[in-house]
Formats: sequence, structure tokens, C-alpha cells
Amino acid sequence: MSLKAWIVTGAFIGGLAVPVLAAAGQDAVLAQYKTQAIAADPAFAGFSAKRGAELYKSSNSAGGPDTPSCSSCHTASPLKAGMTRAGKAIEPMAVSASPSRFTDIAKTEKWFGRNCKTVLGRACSAQEKGDFITYLSGL
Repeated sequence: MSLKAWIVTGAFIGGLAVPVLAAAGQDAVLAQYKTQAIAADPAFAGFSAKRGAELYKSSNSAGGPDTPSCSSCHTASPLKAGMTRAGKAIEPMAVSASPSRFTDIAKTEKWFGRNCKTVLGRACSAQEKGDFITYLSGL
């Protein structure tokens, strides 16, 4: 079935094509991080929603003083909209609330690049990125 047929069929059965296509994009992003995680650690055993939740909720001192945690901008609940320090609205982080989140590797890398340095004071590892996405995909 062609992509166009999938979209038409999905729209016909209640708009399910968008979530299906979004899930495929998230799977592709996670597959890329899995490849990177295995390259960094051949004993890699998979992503963990628990570790992802811990990363989201952790408070850090190595990043910026205004952004000690993800919730500094994204709120304590990933299901709720957040706000940048400049006052711009941020869609919820939870995939259930923002189905297109983590579907584009370039966009995902852009935001991990900025936010990991701002919050953690360093780049996130592929395993941390995969854990984070796994957590937010389960909400």
C-alpha cells in the first residue's frame, strides 16, 4: 500500500494515519539511537523508561542556573505545555499529547543538543536520548 493510500485509509477510519506514521518516525529515531548506543557499549541491553523518567525529573547543577531540570521549561508533567525562558509556548513532551514529537531525527538532535547542554552541562549519550524518548512515548 502506498503512503498516499495509507493516509487516505487512515483518514477514512478516524484519522489513524497520523499516529501510525508518527510511531514509525519515533521507531526510526529510536533505531538510530540504539545503533549508536551499541557502538558506544556493545553490552547495551535496551532503553529504559525508568531511566528516562529519572533523567526528565532530575535536578542538575552542571547546566545553567535557570534550567536545573527539564521541568524548568517543560513542567513537572510531560503531559502539559511548557514555556521557554523567553515566554514562548512549548508543546507537551509526552508523545500521547504531541504525536509528532521525536519523529524527525534532525529536529530531535537539534533540541537534544541545546537542552542537554543547558540542563546537564554536556551532551546526552545515545542511551540517555533513547531512554528519554522511551519514557515520553509511554505517557
